[in-house]
Amino acid sequence: MLIRRSRADEAISGTADASRHPPDSPARARPTIFASDRVFKYAVITPAIFFILLIGLYPFIKLLLTSVQNITMFQDDTSYHGFIHFERLFSDLRFWSSLARTFAFTAVALPVQLILGFLLALLFVNRMPIRQVFVAVLLLPVVISPIVAGATWRLMFEHRFGPINQIIGWFVGEEVRLLWTSDPILVWPAILIAEVWQWTPFMFLLLLAALSNVGREQLEAAELDGASWWMTFRWIVLPAIMPVVAIALLIRGLDLVRIFDIIWTMTRGGPGTMTESVSIYAYHMAFREFEISYSAAMALVIIVLLTVLVVAALSRVEISR
Repeated sequence: MLIRRSRADEAISGTADASRHPPDSPARARPTIFASDRVFKYAVITPAIFFILLIGLYPFIKLLLTSVQNITMFQDDTSYHGFIHFERLFSDLRFWSSLARTFAFTAVALPVQLILGFLLALLFVNRMPIRQVFVAVLLLPVVISPIVAGATWRLMFEHRFGPINQIIGWFVGEEVRLLWTSDPILVWPAILIAEVWQWTPFMFLLLLAALSNVGREQLEAAELDGASWWMTFRWIVLPAIMPVVAIALLIRGLDLVRIFDIIWTMTRGGPGTMTESVSIYAYHMAFREFEISYSAAMALVIIVLLTVLVVAALSRVEISR
């Protein structure tokens, strides 16, 4: 009798343990599944990481090595020469002037593109007839190559046959021959018009997407509470779209710092060196003067400056969040 009870107790306890931890329960299978998922995840992303490092790290290392060598049109000296090109660079007034012009142009063009893009986004955020057609037409400049856009605007600003001078002449009542691409006063406004025309739709598209995702319930609640347009924008709309605005400013700011195509097509950096950006100057030293090591040192300094600016901007965004 005692033997039967003990066997029954063992059977009952075994059944209870089996019910708490069945053989195929997720609690026992989870470590194996998690381990296999982790291995699969690393196996998938490892080739991508290796490829990114290959195409990104190798050129940077090659650039660093070239900057401490002395490769020119007349000699191919790959021995170590220290920081002679960096010393020359820090005393090169033309480099610093081109860098200052680039940042000054960025400081003007970036807010203009942001404001115009935001106004267009406010205009199209509400439903309207054939809205998609208007948005598609506004986005056409973005898909045009900057070289083509620069060549087109150069023809439009041509002082004899360009339509810009003809339109101005219709308003003033006499023939006008403004030298848009060679006058020191007019050349930067001409480049600014071309740049704003091409890249404002990019800002418009991002801001339109951000404004479309703002919660309508919050806007309706603010309207019922009697909040003004400015208060609604300041405390509801702006915080909601601020991450998109920060990313848009970062992307366009980097593009403006490395601007080359439109300026090169319209003015070749002229008159003189008045519109020479830092990218054009680096191109001139590398492929006109064939100062390969010197241009590599210049590119390395630009990369370091941009890296510092990007890290500062991203940290500022994180702090604001």
